[in-house]
Amino acid sequence: MKSYNIIKLFFFIVGYLFCASKDTIFFKSANPFSFRDIIQPKKKSAEQNVYGVLQLPTDIDVDNKVPLVIGVPGSKNWSKHHLEYMQMYLEDGFATFQLHSFDSRNIKSTVGNQTQVTTAMMILDSYKAFEILAEHPNINKDKVAITGWSLGGGVALFSSWKPLKNAINTKLKFAAHLSYYPPCIVEPNILEFTDSPIHLLLGELDNWVPAEACVDLCSKMKLEGAEIGYTIFKNAHHSFDRKGPVKVVDNGYMLEDCRLEMNSKGEVLMNFFKIPMTTPLLQKVGLAICTGGIRAKRGPSFGGNPEARDKSFEFSRKFMNLHLH
Repeated sequence: MKSYNIIKLFFFIVGYLFCASKDTIFFKSANPFSFRDIIQPKKKSAEQNVYGVLQLPTDIDVDNKVPLVIGVPGSKNWSKHHLEYMQMYLEDGFATFQLHSFDSRNIKSTVGNQTQVTTAMMILDSYKAFEILAEHPNINKDKVAITGWSLGGGVALFSSWKPLKNAINTKLKFAAHLSYYPPCIVEPNILEFTDSPIHLLLGELDNWVPAEACVDLCSKMKLEGAEIGYTIFKNAHHSFDRKGPVKVVDNGYMLEDCRLEMNSKGEVLMNFFKIPMTTPLLQKVGLAICTGGIRAKRGPSFGGNPEARDKSFEFSRKFMNLHLH
């Protein structure tokens, strides 16, 4: 009985410290360039130290386990509006975890160069963080959701793809996936996703990663049994949920007409001779061909739409409360 009380006191102190301040969690991950490097690796990826920031609700009881929302940022790393969502979830009684895949690799942004921190790296990071956080005494491992924006939206979406998920961890499963304006230009030829709910929030005028590609992918996933839905906000550009006017990113690529296939090994194939894009150079060549080569359109727009922003926050709150409580 005495030892039990000591253990309980220890967790109370730990819980108090977690609630009083943000706690930085370090863990081991790796640097797979593509999904193939996880599903059928030809060589072991270099080990990578990664960290994230965990925060628990301030009124949590030492004996309680709460749901968790893991957040994944876009190509420009963490932005103010991302953190506003995380604060909203915290106020709703969820724990939050801000994944720092970029900072862990000393990268500030991947706009115009998506080879430095890839979707594969970030999905692996997400699951490795999940594995650590599942052991936390105040986290309900059966109620862990993942959410992300743009590049991170792709992470939130494809972390549900079963060939990839099962290659990383067969025991843990995200309870829900909420994805904001993700790149949906890659279509797996095996449309096997987990049975957890997925929802995509899209901008009608998004010319960076087109909503149309996501609508097409959702329709095909639904036919294969995935629990997926989407919402398109009218007159909304990429990053419609941020505050501020619409701007142009000069070095960004417009992916409006680009569509690519991914095989069962996780290899994204060029549209030209179906060559696997398994290295940074091959990916650059493949994307150049897909977007029009030297005629590739640059200068996609991004920026806030107040109405879409309000609706996005409202939907997100309802979605997480529905699937995590």
